[in-house]
Amino acid sequence: MNHSQIQNSPSLHQFQVNDLYGDPFDFQSLKGKKVMVVNTASECGLTPQYEKLQKLFETYQDSDFVIVGFPANNFDGQEPGTNQEIALFCQENYGVTFPMMAKISVKGDDQHPVYEFLTSKSKNGVLDSEVTWNFQKYLVDQEGKIIDVIDPHTEPDDPKIINWIKSE
Repeated sequence: MNHSQIQNSPSLHQFQVNDLYGDPFDFQSLKGKKVMVVNTASECGLTPQYEKLQKLFETYQDSDFVIVGFPANNFDGQEPGTNQEIALFCQENYGVTFPMMAKISVKGDDQHPVYEFLTSKSKNGVLDSEVTWNFQKYLVDQEGKIIDVIDPHTEPDDPKIINWIKSE
């Protein structure tokens, strides 16, 4: 695919990042899957959502659905840990097996390019949004296009999300 085609057809699949363990993660590998991108934090009132996120992932991972977590320390210092500490926390407390990326910033001057894409209509071609708190969820289709933004307080197993995963 040449560069102009990528510009005309913005997609989450254009990104490469590092995961929590420092290994490269290529969003190209998610082509054909529905993706929930969620910014996470270990010390937030919403942190127990990890449990439902993990259950959702276990339930639907064989149905071409994946969750990608991005730890971020943008809200009240609720993700102060290192990547190693975050990995340990997620594993020990919630048995997280869905892909977790290295800690990033989801808003502000140092906003990560993936979140520039997710929040800016000029980059994603769909909508402008702002990450308002930890555990905001972006639903992305099989082509890497944003379908919806789900409020942080909406639980991962909300019927709206389940129905989207199950839809054709």
